[in-house]
Amino acid sequence: MAIITASTPAGPVGLTASSVASVAVDPAAIVFSVTRATGSAGAILGADTFVVHLIDDEHSDLAQSFAVSGSERFTPEQGWSALETGEPHLASARAALRCRTLQTVAVGSSTVVIAEVLEVLAGPQGRPLVYLDRRFHSLPHDTDH
Repeated sequence: MAIITASTPAGPVGLTASSVASVAVDPAAIVFSVTRATGSAGAILGADTFVVHLIDDEHSDLAQSFAVSGSERFTPEQGWSALETGEPHLASARAALRCRTLQTVAVGSSTVVIAEVLEVLAGPQGRPLVYLDRRFHSLPHDTDH
C-alpha cells in the first residue's frame, strides 16, 4: 500500500494507491495507476514531482482517510511535514520515494503512471499493509526462522 502526495498551488494533495510496483533498476522506476484524472489524482498527474509513501499496518486509518474524498488530511497529528522541495512527507512511512513522471498511459477510465525515482527516504520498518475485500489488513509476522 502507498499514499502518494504532491504539492500544488492550491495546497497539498494525496491519495491511497494499492497498485504500486517496481519496473526498472536503471533508471530506478515504479508504476502505479489512478482511476480518475480529476481531483487529487489529476493534481498528482500534473505535478512536477510527487512522493510515494510505502506504508505499514500502523497507517491503516491514514490509508483509509486518503482513500475517501473529503477526509481530513495532512494534519500535524497525522505526522506530515514538507520536504525541502515542497512535497508533503510522512516520516513514519517505511520508505518515501520522491518521483517524477516519465510516461502516462490511458487505459479505460484509469491512467497508468511510470515514474522515475529521484530520491529514496528510508523510514522505520513495520508490518506491511495490504488491501483485500475492500478493507486494509496487516500481514502476520513471520515466526518461522
